[in-house]
Amino acid sequence: MSADGRLSNGSDGLGGGQHERALLLAADTGEAPWTVAESLDELEELTRTAGAEVVGRLSQRLERADPRTYLGRGKLQEAHERAVVAHADVVIVDDELAPNVQRSMEEILDRRVVDRTLLILDIFAQRARTHEGRVQVELARLEYLLPRLTRAWTHLERQVGGIGVRGGPGETQIEIDRRLIRTRISALKREIEGIRVHRAGQRSQRERAGLPIVALIGYTNAGKSTLFNRVTQAGALAEDKLFATLDPLTRRVMLPGGQEVLLSDTVGFIAKLPTDLVAAFRATLEELESADLLLHVVDVSSERATERADVVQDVLAELGVGDRPVLMVMNKADLLAGSAAELERTLPEARAADSVVVSAERGWNTDELLERIETMLERGFLRLRVRIPYEKAALVDLFHRKGSVATERHTDKGTLITGSLPARFVGPFRRYAVR
Repeated sequence: MSADGRLSNGSDGLGGGQHERALLLAADTGEAPWTVAESLDELEELTRTAGAEVVGRLSQRLERADPRTYLGRGKLQEAHERAVVAHADVVIVDDELAPNVQRSMEEILDRRVVDRTLLILDIFAQRARTHEGRVQVELARLEYLLPRLTRAWTHLERQVGGIGVRGGPGETQIEIDRRLIRTRISALKREIEGIRVHRAGQRSQRERAGLPIVALIGYTNAGKSTLFNRVTQAGALAEDKLFATLDPLTRRVMLPGGQEVLLSDTVGFIAKLPTDLVAAFRATLEELESADLLLHVVDVSSERATERADVVQDVLAELGVGDRPVLMVMNKADLLAGSAAELERTLPEARAADSVVVSAERGWNTDELLERIETMLERGFLRLRVRIPYEKAALVDLFHRKGSVATERHTDKGTLITGSLPARFVGPFRRYAVR
């Protein structure tokens, strides 16, 4: 927020385009499944992605973060001295900070403090290319900013007068800003609801086409977009950066047996992803609800591959789609071995029924990936022969939308259908099964 109270893009984050110098801070509470050094490595990568230069990093071993100053005054004084020597413009913290903690830290450090949530929002703002992505980022940013408005104002004595309030206490500028932001948030939520309804309509159209839906998921920078491009020839943006793409894409793919499927790319996940951020992107992530199969892309070259896979599973559970069939796609095999086959010999889990080793960059094993998708889709479908009463026409429509109809015939007692359905949709049809 600028000194005159107007909202400005990026002014509370890393200030779009400026090459800032950043000092990184982290509290080492021992609660994470990785070391504080590894967590700071990721924060450093996020900082570079946002366009700043990292000039130092500092951590403090604590049972829990200090409720007033995060690391404690003594450690913050040390951080202040480090920031002065390194000419750091901004201090970036590896956690989300309460507004009062952020203010206390800025007073001691005499520098702007950006927490992990705002840093990710800053990157999202840079990466969002479609109107939908920008709306979702703006909503998340305003909801983050609202409780922190006091920090942006040091001149609350300023009153706004006018007819009917002249001579009275008036209304502080911060109250006006809060009201304007709440109004904007309400408008954005209505717009996102419209996006959600529009996407639901698109999904319904795809379902009526009868094509299985396969969705790519994974930790950010696992290579999802590169794999998407390799399989679909879509030419989507794919960079060696965190959150290189936020906007979902869907393309048709032909499987070896001749069946067509729809393949969707989605936003990558990351550790400590704030709940508000997940909520803002719910309209996009709802694409996963209609998926028949999830391809969980894992950067097998990362030392934290297992922990990152667990983060993704936790977010899926939060979204209510943790029950979907999952094919683990172990990507970036070229960084560990001369061929996918060589990696499979040294990595026992690579030969599991529900996993496949690939290199999206070099095109290794993409044919096997398509074959495995086909096998898992077939395994997830159940063959049915049902006679559906005419008053249950909605079930006939459901079979057409979610399943594959081999034959359909109208009889005296109802519609006789033979075909296949994903196992999770079979329940309502069991009572109408015929031999």
